[in-house]
Amino acid sequence: MKYTHTMPFGAAVHDNGVRFTFWAPDTALIALERNGLAAAPMTRDADGWHRLDVPDARAGDRYQFRLPDGHLVPDPASRSNPDDVHAASEVVDPQAYDWKDAEWRGRPWTEAVIYELHIGTFTPEGTFVAAQRRLADLVALGITVIEILPVADFPGARGWGYDGVLLFAPTAPYGTPDELKALVDAAHGLGLMVLMDVVYNHFGPEGNYLHAGSPSFFNAAHQTPWGSAINYDGDSSRTVRDFFVHNALYWVEEFRCDGLRMDAVHAIRDDSSPDIVEEICAALRDGPGRERQIHIVLENDANGAHYLERGADGRPLTATAQWNDDLHHAAHVLVTGDTDGYYADYADDPVAQFGLALAQGFVYQGQASVFRDGEHRGEKSDQLPLAAFVSFLQTHDQVGNRAFGDRIDALADPAPLRAAYACLLLSPHAPMLFMGEEYAASTPFLYFCDFGPELAAAVSDGRRAEFGKFAAFGDEAARARIPDPNAASTFEASKLKWEEREQSPHREFMAHIAQLLAIRHRALVPRLAGQPRGGRHWRDGEALRVEWPLANGATLQLLAHFGTQKASGIRQLAGQAIYTDGITTDLNDTLSMAPGSVCITLQEDNTHG
Repeated sequence: MKYTHTMPFGAAVHDNGVRFTFWAPDTALIALERNGLAAAPMTRDADGWHRLDVPDARAGDRYQFRLPDGHLVPDPASRSNPDDVHAASEVVDPQAYDWKDAEWRGRPWTEAVIYELHIGTFTPEGTFVAAQRRLADLVALGITVIEILPVADFPGARGWGYDGVLLFAPTAPYGTPDELKALVDAAHGLGLMVLMDVVYNHFGPEGNYLHAGSPSFFNAAHQTPWGSAINYDGDSSRTVRDFFVHNALYWVEEFRCDGLRMDAVHAIRDDSSPDIVEEICAALRDGPGRERQIHIVLENDANGAHYLERGADGRPLTATAQWNDDLHHAAHVLVTGDTDGYYADYADDPVAQFGLALAQGFVYQGQASVFRDGEHRGEKSDQLPLAAFVSFLQTHDQVGNRAFGDRIDALADPAPLRAAYACLLLSPHAPMLFMGEEYAASTPFLYFCDFGPELAAAVSDGRRAEFGKFAAFGDEAARARIPDPNAASTFEASKLKWEEREQSPHREFMAHIAQLLAIRHRALVPRLAGQPRGGRHWRDGEALRVEWPLANGATLQLLAHFGTQKASGIRQLAGQAIYTDGITTDLNDTLSMAPGSVCITLQEDNTHG
């Protein structure tokens, strides 16, 4: 099978050569320079489209656009930039790859167990090809979705991916476009869904030539931490919106991804209705979503529950789910005691905060935030099915934004952490693990990048100054120990050591995660389709109880003890136990709970066949 996403931007291979298209409404003359030949003027129409058909152009040709001031810039819609973001683009023929996944139609979201991974550090090689060789290990663990940190071309050889500037070009250090397609193809062959992380709230600070070639891409009426916002709602915004809609469709149609994770949509400035998030979700739902199951996950610090509403048939009206930072923050405070920064909002009775997040998704559903100086945050979420929340104890952000990239197992008491994993993985939420988390990897995940010298120095100084606000980094010597983001050694230190999976105590940690996921797939997943809404939580003495409605009248109940002393006289849960850890039955038929103990039961509704 062959798959191509047709779009008005970039270089399109056809039977009679290649058509090159560049949108520059603010520029009178654009020329095409190809394979080092003399520049050829392009034809401009009234809407600012510059086009040129080249009969002898072929896949593999290198090309750039020459601006009136003589500067050569890559194609903003480049499908490949082999020599980094400042160099020439490469013509790609999407029809060159033969797909083997013709029968693939995706999987229901209720089956989702997500594994977030960064291609560059997931394996020692840091490539699409090497990642493909590890997919079977993830399937054996119980993973059903891989969520790939952004691969859109960013400056240099290493980075998290959130500074991308060529949004259609997989970054060359990871491999070719066809090698990324082979990774997705292989994932589908193993039953894995693939979500691509995309950034539509800004372009990176280095290598973005749109300001020079197409300044209409930006709207000075909206200012952001990165300068003028992307122009989603000003003059000429229709073409800009189309650029991002096509990008979303491109990853799903041409690379066969099963959906997207949209980064920081709260940072998008768009006063339109529908806004760009809603428009992209509709394009995916009404396009490829008619033929296979497509899922869109949002990151949204505003806790915008309106994006997650369901229709009468239970299907998402806009997005499928949102990253649930609230659950992470409450759990982090609970198992580590850390109350710095935004964790201050969860310091008041973290057991109750964690219980609320488990029961209803968001903790902040409109109440005032202390960390945000009293600003009200969030929208009501208890009406949503819990599959609308992607919940986790770690992500690239929560690990990488620590000065030394510490993982949670290095910070937390083992007993409450073990309990928190049971609560997460055996809840109706869509759970997510960050790469290496399944075996408590010893390697950190640090912030790393590869900017040019001037920007590199500013980033390094800025990161150390940021941590200078914390008491632990109050003196210059302490700040000097923070790894330099631009050093290759910082990147290398973040690469997983796969051999740890076979070593103690990592082996035992992973066995526990695998056990929990096996229970989830066996006992929970069959009862999650049609799970109607949030549940309730309360305290039973020192223990936390959570109760959720499942499909067909079933009820899931959780009992967890996060105290430091043994608790006794706890009432037993109704239903059949699917998981117990650290609990004994007293003589009077009540429960005794050791610190970190958990019991989870499933109660069927006998009125349903």
